[in-house]
Amino acid sequence: MASSNDLAGGDNPGRRGAIRRQLLPLLAWVVLALVLRWAVIEPRWIPSGSMLPTLQLNDRVLVEKLRVRLHRPLPIGSVVVFHPPPLLQEAGYDPASALIKRVVGLPGDRIEVRDGRLWRNGAVVAPDWTAEPIAYSLEPLTVPAGQLLVLGDNRNASLDSHLWGPLSEEQLIGTAVWRYWPLGRFGPMGTGWARP
Repeated sequence: MASSNDLAGGDNPGRRGAIRRQLLPLLAWVVLALVLRWAVIEPRWIPSGSMLPTLQLNDRVLVEKLRVRLHRPLPIGSVVVFHPPPLLQEAGYDPASALIKRVVGLPGDRIEVRDGRLWRNGAVVAPDWTAEPIAYSLEPLTVPAGQLLVLGDNRNASLDSHLWGPLSEEQLIGTAVWRYWPLGRFGPMGTGWARP
């Protein structure tokens, strides 16, 4: 004879097993998604015009984190996402926020801006992604070990290394590798220039 507990759909081992079989794969996918976002790749959106014309306001990009976590060298021209350097944090930037700029100098590179152009190791950088001549100068500097020189593509309206100096590699979050929105500009974000 069936108990009242069985009739009410109470503690049924078959039912518990079915629920467990449904929840475990879902839980596994949630954990995998969280690990991927924390360690491998995450979406970001572009909040400012500092990377015009390459990145427009409200573009959405995927940021790959493995190269940075594994301390692999970044190619010149990489678009990097990073936490604000200490000087910007002292000026009020949230340490957890993120900025996006282009790598124009690696450790040991001699960088300068003169005559409206970006120079690296004595040669004009071409292409340099900017839509207009640079309206400031930057005295020659050699990028220290463990640091990068980063500039916005919209050089005349970008809060970047020409104002606060080289960026410590420890501040890096990752590299922007794919624009996924808007769909009309969907595709990979290559570096586009070779190291001279």
